[in-house]
Amino acid sequence: MTASTAVVLLTRDLRVHDHPALASTCAAFDQVVPLYVLDPALAGRSANRTRFLHQALADLRAQLRDLGGDLVVRHGDPVTETIRLAAEVDATAVALSADVSHYASRRERRLRAECERHRLHLRLFPGLTVVEPGALRPGGGGDHYRVFSPYHRAWAVHRWREELAAPRRIALPARVRVGQLPAPPAGDSPEAAVGGERVARQRLTDWLPELTRYGDQHDDMAGDDTSRLSPYLRFGCVSPLAVANRAGDRSGPFVRQLCWRDFYYQVTAAFPEISTTAYRRGATERWRYDDDALAAWTEGRTGMPIVDAGMRQLRTQGWMHNRARLITAGYLTTHLGQDWRSGVAVFFRWLLDGDVANNSGNWQWVAGTGNDTKPYRGFNLVRQAERYDPAGDYVRRWVPELAGVQGRAVHQPWKLPDQLRRAVDYPPPLSVPGTDPVWLR
Repeated sequence: MTASTAVVLLTRDLRVHDHPALASTCAAFDQVVPLYVLDPALAGRSANRTRFLHQALADLRAQLRDLGGDLVVRHGDPVTETIRLAAEVDATAVALSADVSHYASRRERRLRAECERHRLHLRLFPGLTVVEPGALRPGGGGDHYRVFSPYHRAWAVHRWREELAAPRRIALPARVRVGQLPAPPAGDSPEAAVGGERVARQRLTDWLPELTRYGDQHDDMAGDDTSRLSPYLRFGCVSPLAVANRAGDRSGPFVRQLCWRDFYYQVTAAFPEISTTAYRRGATERWRYDDDALAAWTEGRTGMPIVDAGMRQLRTQGWMHNRARLITAGYLTTHLGQDWRSGVAVFFRWLLDGDVANNSGNWQWVAGTGNDTKPYRGFNLVRQAERYDPAGDYVRRWVPELAGVQGRAVHQPWKLPDQLRRAVDYPPPLSVPGTDPVWLR
């Protein structure tokens, strides 16, 4: 009797635990071929994410080998390589985790057409979110929720799918060429986190004792008490459902952040142009385009300490505290008047967790073009800094030029006495035509 065989095309689901596509396929077929295709169309976008990806793939290969299987690696177009491999191993089916970006949707359409042409059964599975995009719809009509609060209420009471164990055994067809996995390249951020499911699961275990303090501590920029799981969620090194289940309280502030992630996935599923086009109809977009100001912001030399600290953390770690993301984005769009799309591009360039849905959705929220019910809200940066970095420790860590400035004075170095100000090698705040920010007075 011929063994039944299927290919599981892996994308942003680089794990073996709670992996619906992998678990279900292993239960239904005698032989399963886990496949990852390194697509040159996605290469070069972020050295940080490329490094993290290759680390995650190496870890995944090791875990699949422990289960008796392996990770098959190919280079090229994912659809072409999937169909080619299916023919090589006499597969009759292909499994894939559903995704929402424009790129992912196009890949799915092409793969579906090719599977039909080659008489392969294609099945899509959940797994990239806690609740699948499209599973919740507003009562008054519409294909998705446009406002977070009612989405959160529906999300919190929705019945979640069952969490799945890792397959006990994976049988790979004989003589299949697994291919070489390139060594992780050098990233641009020297303190970037290491990718992989085992790192992610250990990080979650180590952080969970801090969960009870999350509501009080997650905005403490210097304390840095957040989970830092976002890069692992972005690459699927850890299941968002597993994280939510271990965290417990659906109404708690940490699980609420997972709901925000799901919220932007369902927005992006309905509006895949979220990275390039204003989501809110009638949004006012009158941007300045100043390359020098954008470069100063990108490099952390705007003269606004809390902004520069955030941007320098981003470049050093490939990650930024969530409050710093809000502050730096608000400064770029509200004070400098720069197009939010420029900010999206810079964050995509550096962030380990940069993805289409959340990076773009949050930028649009800050810029007043997205899902904010109060668009064009302003941010008093000094007030934000004094509230969330009251002792100035976050700024002093990332802006060493101000290490000798004590207390809250670090947030307004332009107000220092003349002699001390001259001794500090730190630029004055950027001058922007037509603005008179209250915090500079």
